[in-house]
Parts: sequence; structure tokens; C-alpha cells
Amino acid sequence: MKKFSIAAAITLTAALPFASAARADDAALIKSAEAAAPATVSGKAAIYAMDASGQMRTLREGSNGFWCMPDVESTPGPDPMCGDQNSMEWAMAWIGKKDPPKGKVGFMYMLAGGSDGSNTDPFAAGPTEGNNWVSTGPHVMVVNAMDMMQGYPTSAKPDTTQPYVMWANTPYAHLMIPVQ
Repeated sequence: MKKFSIAAAITLTAALPFASAARADDAALIKSAEAAAPATVSGKAAIYAMDASGQMRTLREGSNGFWCMPDVESTPGPDPMCGDQNSMEWAMAWIGKKDPPKGKVGFMYMLAGGSDGSNTDPFAAGPTEGNNWVSTGPHVMVVNAMDMMQGYPTSAKPDTTQPYVMWANTPYAHLMIPVQ
């Protein structure tokens, strides 16, 4: 939602009844989420966003088994994402600091790019000394495929123009594949 300024949000909220402002905000969130995947995927995907209390809310029901989430303003770069059901289970395990589900390889799109606090720490909130923020251009991810990532680079400072493993040696290791 970075393209939807705070000033515009305040003006919109003051000018319209609350329900209309909420629909306008939701429309901007949906547009952001849809930027993560090809329109043929994101156009029929369920759209979810976090509310102020950190709970997931549904902005739109889906019909194709995919889900999308809008950009998160707490990161310096764009990071909307879309994925299949297996990747949602993996993401919920990561968010909950639980083991990912066994035997469920997932696929995610991040065609607007991504921005992460660390290539080695799945819970880093930002860059720290010796562990730089990682910005990746348009890419797709294969998650929960631990035995299939042998031979891909696992550097803390990866070449993001080539496939690489993010969060190697953790239960949340996943393959990042640029699609430039």
C-alpha cells in the first residue's frame, strides 16, 4: 500500500463515510496483492491482509486455490506475495515459529520483488551488523523442499540475480528463483 499515501487516506476518510473509506483502502490492498502474481492467478486468488491487531482478514474470497497478500509497509521495498495452499501452511508455520508441514512442497510468486531483514535469520526484523537487508527483484519461491535445494548458494549476501537458498540451515529454508 506504499503507493496510497497517508495524506490521501486522511482526505479520503474525511470526505467519505467510514464504510466507503474502508472499501477504498481494501481496493488499494487488493491491487497491491494482485501485483504479486500473473493476473490469471491473482485475479481469482483469495486476498488476505493483516488488520491492526495482527489478525488475518479476508478482503476477497478466491476460486483457484491460491491466496495473495499486499505489500507490508514495515519493509523498505515492495513485497506482495501469492501462493498455493501448501505455501500458506508453510508461511503460517514460519509466522508461528513452528515446524513446517511434512511432505508439502509449496510455490509462491513475488513478481513485485521482495525485501527481507536477513538471508540467514527467518525472524530478523531489519538489518543488523554483518547481516545486511536482502532486496530481491521479481522472483518465485519453492518452499518446504529441503532435500531439493542441494547445490544452490546459501550465502548470507546472495547474488539475487541467480537462484539461491534463503534461510539455509533452518526449517524455513526455501529456494529463491529470479524471473527477470
